[in-house]
Amino acid sequence: MNTKNISTTTTLIVLSIFLTLNSCKNETKKDVKENNKDEVIQTVYASDVIPFFDDWKLILGDGSNVGIANNFENKDFFYTANDGTNDWVVFKAPNGGDTHGTSNNTRTELAQVKKWYPKTANDKLTATLKVMNVSATGDARVAASHAVVVGQIHSADKHENEPLKIFYKKFPGHTKGSVFWHYEINTAGDDNSGRWDYSTAVWGNDFSVVGAEANTYPEEPKDGIALGEEFSYEIEVKDGIMNLKFTSKDHETKTFTKNLIESEYTTAADIPEQTQKLFVPIGQDGVERQEAYTGEGCFFKLGAYNQTNGKSAEVNKNWCSGAETHGGDIEKQYADGNYAEVWFKTGSIYVSDDAVSNEEYFSKND
Repeated sequence: MNTKNISTTTTLIVLSIFLTLNSCKNETKKDVKENNKDEVIQTVYASDVIPFFDDWKLILGDGSNVGIANNFENKDFFYTANDGTNDWVVFKAPNGGDTHGTSNNTRTELAQVKKWYPKTANDKLTATLKVMNVSATGDARVAASHAVVVGQIHSADKHENEPLKIFYKKFPGHTKGSVFWHYEINTAGDDNSGRWDYSTAVWGNDFSVVGAEANTYPEEPKDGIALGEEFSYEIEVKDGIMNLKFTSKDHETKTFTKNLIESEYTTAADIPEQTQKLFVPIGQDGVERQEAYTGEGCFFKLGAYNQTNGKSAEVNKNWCSGAETHGGDIEKQYADGNYAEVWFKTGSIYVSDDAVSNEEYFSKND
């Protein structure tokens, strides 16, 4: 082989090696770019943050039932957010819009797919959360104004009343709000119109502390919880007894106990003073069945059940807030603060072996 051929061959070999290496280099760059793109657009679902969604059906703020919400998001009502430290599950509900069941209030809320019976129960729900917004408007004289329910026990049977609702409420202009819980009587007889709630303060005030005028607010609670401040609750029902525990950094831990199978409100003389002031004047003066919630299937709920609505306070001074709803326009409500928003960091549920399907409740209310 002559020198010219050797030189040409060598040049071709070097060129081939260069092209191969360059091709590999470009391929590597392409892979990295695609991987980085995947990482940027990857969705973190609620079920990635709190992996317990097999136990729930999700109701959205437009009244729809999503069902089991694994790998699901809806940017209007249910999605995830990161506060720079942790991922959170966001539940959001406007003041006005389509509602679920017979309620006047919107909710983005999980409802347990099974129900259990208080007398034989051994069931538990825990959550760590922070409330990020409550309605900017509402009649301050109405006890439910500027409030959201963040956890419940609900009956699936008969009157479908609620032995537990956990509230957060903060008046406009206040730095701190109140956390309190309610027990609703399981009204005796077939007429449920006389039902009423009894409210117990955890941190701050109870439900009964309201404004003197529509836009006049009571004194700010000194031991309250601010928007964005974490707190936790534990709900355990065992052998007919409901045990509640509330914890938050820099706040006193509070515990409560309530019998769900034996009523303390069976006669008119048993109606508490708080109820006499709040509910009796509007005709809600019923008494409870002796056996309370015995024999009724109950289930947990968790999320943002907005207690502020647009109905006139003249209809019901405890529940009709007269707040701004922009005719149900969600975008406008979100723009000027007329919504409830709750973020959950952790949650757990323990379901006893005696729990049974709650499908009948959903078929009645969807």
